[in-house]
Amino acid sequence: MSGTASGVWIAASGDRDIVRADAIVMLRLDETGRLTAQLRDDAKVSVSLLEGSSGSHPPDDFHRQLIRAVAELADSSGAHLVRARHEGGVWHWISEPL
Repeated sequence: MSGTASGVWIAASGDRDIVRADAIVMLRLDETGRLTAQLRDDAKVSVSLLEGSSGSHPPDDFHRQLIRAVAELADSSGAHLVRARHEGGVWHWISEPL
């Protein structure tokens, strides 16, 4: 995701932390539904964007959907926040202006 506009931010698990999209170099979606992002730094810090659970798991391509959403927002003006939502049994990414 390197090279995306710095105006796109992603809410981490629980909305307590926000990660700049262009700081992410790798996304990993594991079998429990946990989505982690490795940040671009020497310490190889990882941030949990979505906690895994025994309940409803996001789709297998949920990390790719995030990349698509960030790429689309990178072409728009202004800063945006992207966050995961589970509504009506469906996982999706929503965005809002900051």
